[in-house]
Formats: sequence, C-alpha cells, structure tokens
Amino acid sequence: MIKRDYYEILEVERTANGEEIKKSYRRKAMQYHPDRNPGNHDAEEKFKEAAEAYDVLSNPDKKACYDRYGHAGVGGAGGGYSADFDLNTIFERFGDLFSGGFGGFSGGFESFFGGNGGGRNNAHNRVRQGSNLRITVKLTLEEIATGTEKKIKMQKYTPCPDCDGVGTKNKASIKTCPDCHGTGQQVKTERSIFGMMQHATVCGRCQGKGEIIEDPCPTCGGNGVVKGEEIVPVKIPAGVACGMQLTVRGKGNAALNGGVNGDLYVVVEEEEHELFVRDGNNIYLNYYISFPQAALGTHIEVPTLDGKARIKIESGTQSGQIFKLQGKGLPDLRYHGKGDLIVNINVWIPQTLSKEEKSHIEKFQDSENFEPKQKNNEKSFFNRMKSMFKES
Repeated sequence: MIKRDYYEILEVERTANGEEIKKSYRRKAMQYHPDRNPGNHDAEEKFKEAAEAYDVLSNPDKKACYDRYGHAGVGGAGGGYSADFDLNTIFERFGDLFSGGFGGFSGGFESFFGGNGGGRNNAHNRVRQGSNLRITVKLTLEEIATGTEKKIKMQKYTPCPDCDGVGTKNKASIKTCPDCHGTGQQVKTERSIFGMMQHATVCGRCQGKGEIIEDPCPTCGGNGVVKGEEIVPVKIPAGVACGMQLTVRGKGNAALNGGVNGDLYVVVEEEEHELFVRDGNNIYLNYYISFPQAALGTHIEVPTLDGKARIKIESGTQSGQIFKLQGKGLPDLRYHGKGDLIVNINVWIPQTLSKEEKSHIEKFQDSENFEPKQKNNEKSFFNRMKSMFKES
C-alpha cells in the first residue's frame, strides 16, 4: 500500500494553519474511532493514518521536512502507517486535544476511547505508566553518514529514592480507595444522540490510582516520584532523515507509585551544512575551479563526508559539468547501499583584475578560439541530471 499525502488524509490545504489542522484531525478521529466502528479494520487503519498525518503536520519542523522531501523526509517512504502509531500510543499522545469533551461529549478523550469503568480500566488490573517525553536532537550530515551516539542530559521524574517509588515506607498503609473501589474512575451514564453513553472521570479522592496511602512518604508526598536528572545515551543509526522519530523504551518519566516508565521520543533535526545539500540519500556540491584549470585540464580534490575524492578535469571543461561519485552519499536506513555525491563544476571568473592580468587577457579578445560557441540544443542542467540518474 502506497502512503497517501498527509494533507489529503486530513482534507486540508497546504496553507492550513495549526488550528485548522487540529480541527480537521478531531473530525477524522471522531469519524473513524474504533469504538464507533467495532470490527471495522478499514476504519481503524484510517484512524491510525489520520493520527500519523496530524503528528507530522502539527509539528512545524516535521511539516517543513515533509513539505520539502515528502514521506522520505519524515521517515515514512514505505507503505502503511508508522509502527509508532498503535491505538494506545494515539490515545496517550493526542488525548490532551480533547480535554473537556470530545465533540460535545463530557468526560474527555480518554473516556470516549473506551473508559467505562470495566475490567480493562480497573486500577488493580492495569499497570500505571509514566508519561512519554519528546526531545529534538540536531545532527550534522557527517553524523548522519556514520551514525552516532548522543548523551542527552534530561530533567524528568524519577522514582523516589526514599521509598523506592512506592509512595510509602510502610506498604501496609496502602488501601483500596473507598470512593471508586479500586477502579480509579467514577462512571456516569447519560443519554445522547448516539444512545446511552458512559462517561468515566478520574476519581477525585485517589486521582485515578485506585488506592490511597494513609502514611505517605514525606519526600515524594506519596506519589513515588520526584523531579530528577538523568543522562540518557541515545544511539542514532546511520541514514536518518529530518523529522524522523526514534523511540527509546523506558526512558520517559517514571510512573506514579512504582509503575512502568514512559518512553523517550527523539526527533531528528538536520543542521544546515556549509558545503553540501541533501536530497534523500544523495548529496550535492557546487565546486569552483579556475579558468586556467578549466581550459588546460587538471586533477582536483573535492570534499566528501569522509575525506576527499580525486576528480580528473578534462581540458575545455565548461561550467555546469556534472560528476557523480557513486557511494559517496548517505547510507540508506532500511536497505544496503549508499547514495551518491553529485558535484556541479563552476568556472570561477575573477571579479577584479590587475593591469598585468588585464593585459594578458586582452590579447585573446580577437581570437576565434575564445569566442563562445552557442549550443541551442544543449541539455539544461536539470535534464542532464535526469539523464544521469536514468543511466545509473
């Protein structure tokens, strides 16, 4: 299955602002939500597809990469939705968009997404999970070419050192909440245009934990977490692209009272290179040579991402001559092989001349050999580029 255009998925123009994109996503989420389409696999796929589109278009950096490079720019060149967008992740990541009511319903996003006070949401039957964190890491093209490891210093919630994250030093003081009877929720049933709807709200007494602590830890106040700091090593594979998101499991915020840590999402941002321009796995270089080098021919050394490469310049080389150095581009993240380095040769014309230089050049003004030869049928730069890739 070929990925659809994100703007097409959300039915917005490319000039749409953040509020328009958000409003369209809310509408799509309502339309294709699994609870409204039970057993409908196609609706579930469209629900995930809309979430992925919103994740990209609502982020200015990702949106810029997508507008420039398409799906390849945000790590989505293949078919289907991203593996990061399972239902649980969608509910957690975008739930705040619907706080205070989903499309006019009270109870909020979480309750509409299946929160009914039943067994699957019982506080005793589910594992508490810490919230996810998202950071942006800037990479040079050289780092992208080889892969790298970044040590990221993060402020986050960590387990309380005095109670080991439990919330109390006396575990016997942990009791089932008498208000919600351990479910962590209080459920109301109301009539709506869709029939009877159940709305679950977080229990005000236990704050959704399903338990109360009669002898809370004085350091963390019974929550089991404190504000702390951690240095997280993140391995970046070679070939990542701008806007691509990496997941580091268990390195998000610690959960309340000894649950499972959230995840850390690392979003890749490319630093602009002083010499090279990236296009997918290929990189482009404008390289200047002197007029004598172009006229007489020479050998030059051009920079690459891992050193230098030698190129033979034939006598009579013109500006716009293109050289393709195979395998000198960026590695492909999913497959073997590398892109190419495309070198565009420009002949440098001095902007100022000494009297002696001017005198030498004036001697050639009347020489027929120095008269430009107009070639009306010569291929344009872009046509030559297309031809080169067809031949490869």
